[in-house]
Amino acid sequence: MLFSIRKKPLKNGLKNNNNYLPSWCVLKILEGGMNMKAVFETGGKQYYVTVGDVIYVEKLPNEVGSDITFTNILAVGDKVGTPYVEGAKVVCTVEKHGKQKKIKVFKYRPKKKYRKTQGHRQPYTKLVVKAIS
Repeated sequence: MLFSIRKKPLKNGLKNNNNYLPSWCVLKILEGGMNMKAVFETGGKQYYVTVGDVIYVEKLPNEVGSDITFTNILAVGDKVGTPYVEGAKVVCTVEKHGKQKKIKVFKYRPKKKYRKTQGHRQPYTKLVVKAIS
């Protein structure tokens, strides 16, 4: 038996403070939920996710509550693509759209009495990872 709830320490390196996994964690691992990880790209950035993660990405045109399927998967589990893994996908649900905190952009030219202040709020989309395959 690979996983132990109470009696034996784990052999695969997953442990909590007393070298045992709680029962809910064992069930998730047996279902395949915790050990499936993926790296995918969207908006010019790469994201390392597992099932259930909440991530913030560049704004996407999808509506709130809809599902998005990403196919630009760089790595899934032990597989690494060249550049992408064939047939792999990450399914996410759009939770909300919003804007980040405002940043101030201040431009000036010394000795020329030129001062310009601007503000910028970057739009984002909040996603929840539903499935990795």
